[in-house]
Amino acid sequence: MTRKTRSMVVEEPGRMVLREFERPAIGPEDGLLKVEMAGVCGSDPGMFRGKATALPIRYPLILGHEVVGHIEAIGGVAAKRHRVKEGDRVIVETAFGCGHCPACLTGKYVQCESSLMYGHTISCQEPPHLWGAYGEYLYLAPRANFHRIGDDLPAEAAVLICAVLGNAVRWLRQVGGVSIGHTVVIEGPGLQGLAGVIVARESGASRIIVTGLKRDKKRFALAREFGATHCLDAEDRDPVEEVREITKGTMADVVIDVTGHPEGAVKALDLVRKGGTILLPGIYGAGKSIPLVLDQLVFKEVKIQGVLSQNIQSVLPAIALAEARKYPIEMMVTHRFPLEEAERAVRLVAGEFEAEEPIKVVILPWKE
Repeated sequence: MTRKTRSMVVEEPGRMVLREFERPAIGPEDGLLKVEMAGVCGSDPGMFRGKATALPIRYPLILGHEVVGHIEAIGGVAAKRHRVKEGDRVIVETAFGCGHCPACLTGKYVQCESSLMYGHTISCQEPPHLWGAYGEYLYLAPRANFHRIGDDLPAEAAVLICAVLGNAVRWLRQVGGVSIGHTVVIEGPGLQGLAGVIVARESGASRIIVTGLKRDKKRFALAREFGATHCLDAEDRDPVEEVREITKGTMADVVIDVTGHPEGAVKALDLVRKGGTILLPGIYGAGKSIPLVLDQLVFKEVKIQGVLSQNIQSVLPAIALAEARKYPIEMMVTHRFPLEEAERAVRLVAGEFEAEEPIKVVILPWKE
């Protein structure tokens, strides 16, 4: 059996090439995942292009932090710890932490001082190389968090559990506190916005309002299927005025901006009610300033909360939600690419091909 494996590597910003690596030797505490499917996140184009962020991006880099696959090899200690065996199907969390810093020691490994995250911050320059899911195999580090899932779940649904559905559970339910009777405004009907609709509905929100643009008709349709009560075209009419009418002037209990544009964060202050919560998961770019009306923040006594990633507390309910098959989340996947066309997949997500309207793009590293 060959010890070589292939991955797509961003050697420098704007250039991705197919490279071969040696498959790493596996010890007692680590493992190797055979990638079944990898998702292209909305943050991947920024890392491909070299967009400056607060995360320490290191090239050469293998992108890909949304992944489902089967365990190819696993050490005895790791197998016992995770209750898995070779051949099991698992999903992998994005962040895993160093295990030693104050954040990790208090269970907040998403905020690890070392910022250890698959497909983001660890260069593939040195062994074990395979730190991203744009490849045939992914290295399972000793502190990686991965979870067994059923074999009957469609790969298109499984790949969305951690870094999409798990994100939404943590952001809206666990951090944002969405609950029974709340009004939730989701700015942006992209993948994370659609997952947010599902979580808001499951959390008991009575009004789920999604804002977008004229080109978002297909996304609006899916949002309604998932439980959105209102879909607002922000190009046709001011969404602030529409939300004011819908809520009879009380506005939203929770607003989440998943547009990726600073204007969304600014607009959120107008959409949120007094004493409400604004959630900001968007990576707007390092050093980019956003003109917030601070008096409005003060007089409304609004809570603004940044949110970054999923964690085990949100992934476990996300698994249960996906496996219940209540929502056809696999319908969000609209485009599939072979490994060799990963760069085209990233450019599609970046909006470089206007004729196509992707919702979710995935990569299949193995030829059928």
